[in-house]
Amino acid sequence: MKRAITLLVTAAMLTAVLSGCWNRRELNDLGILTGTAIDKVGDLYKLSVQIVVPGELAKHGEMGRTTPVTMFTATAPTLLTAFRKLTETSPRKIYGAHIRVLVLSEAIAREGIADVIDLLTRDSEVRTDFYVMIAKGSTAENVLNILTTLEKNPSNKLFQALDTSAKEWAPTTRVTLGQLIEKLITEGINPVLTGVQVIGDPKLGDEIQSVERSEPGAKARLTGLAVMRKDKLVGWLNEEESKGYNYITDQVTSTAGYVSCPGGGMLTLETIRTDTSLKARMEKGKPVIEIRMLDESNIAEANCDIQLNDMEVIRGLEEEQRLKKMELMKAAVRVVKEKYHVDIFGFGQAIYRSDPKAWKRLKPDWESHFDNLKIVYDVKVHIRKIGKTNDALISKVKE
Repeated sequence: MKRAITLLVTAAMLTAVLSGCWNRRELNDLGILTGTAIDKVGDLYKLSVQIVVPGELAKHGEMGRTTPVTMFTATAPTLLTAFRKLTETSPRKIYGAHIRVLVLSEAIAREGIADVIDLLTRDSEVRTDFYVMIAKGSTAENVLNILTTLEKNPSNKLFQALDTSAKEWAPTTRVTLGQLIEKLITEGINPVLTGVQVIGDPKLGDEIQSVERSEPGAKARLTGLAVMRKDKLVGWLNEEESKGYNYITDQVTSTAGYVSCPGGGMLTLETIRTDTSLKARMEKGKPVIEIRMLDESNIAEANCDIQLNDMEVIRGLEEEQRLKKMELMKAAVRVVKEKYHVDIFGFGQAIYRSDPKAWKRLKPDWESHFDNLKIVYDVKVHIRKIGKTNDALISKVKE
């Protein structure tokens, strides 16, 4: 009995010792990292980290006399040594659990990003839900440095801009670190990353005076998708090709596009929902991919003389929209086949899911099979609403 009581008391004492925030970190001792940019300088990595300035970031309304964030940079042969080297200038230990964006330079992307993201995947403090993007035509540091009036923290601005654009505009794609890693290790698919470029003078981007004007001296703009062969950048898709990619991979939530009116002028359609599926089959020993897409749209703008209460007119608009969406997808596939020869759409993955034995045979020479792959498109478009008026306003004005 005494032995049992002794054991219970000992366990209670140990529990009291082990409980509590034994590994706590005081906020005043940490530099909260929200954005990371990685460039290449010769054979060395140049690491730039964006740290919030709590006092400035907490202010409401106008920006203060100092920037709401501060940048620290370090150059070293490896990323970990660069992170540690930051302590030469940073008075606080860098804490990466709240990172929002990782911006990689084009030079690093062309060499291969696997080594760069290896550290981030191993670090237990870093989550994998932040967005990864590639700086196009400028350094990653310059992209991360651009201040903006609507969002005090440039890293948050990039995160929110990509998040909003991917929901409202078809050419952009959100890719988190976790999703990037998944595609890098999955058979039959290669990743894409959204590009971001600096518009204006990069030297003005980090100045408070720049955002005090109605037209800032520099802006960060999302532009096109980077085509990757595994972890290496091989080229870019333009806006239309990026739309086609997102339609094929079922990543379009909402967007807007226009079609020509029968009598001239343009009519704008707001896509409110799309649903795309990929199916693979073998036909006489060769793979065939079926792409089926349903598009539901509303008429948002009619800059032409057109009778929208006529069902034949609506069917004609649906057919034009159907052909346009199909051509967007075909153009994306065509340029990737002819120029880059790499499967970013997941056609190989679709074959693997439907027929693992066939994929095992095709896998060793998949790039060649991909270039000659037969693709069947089945697109349906339904116009659901025409708005509060049956006729275009321009037809009433002419009366």
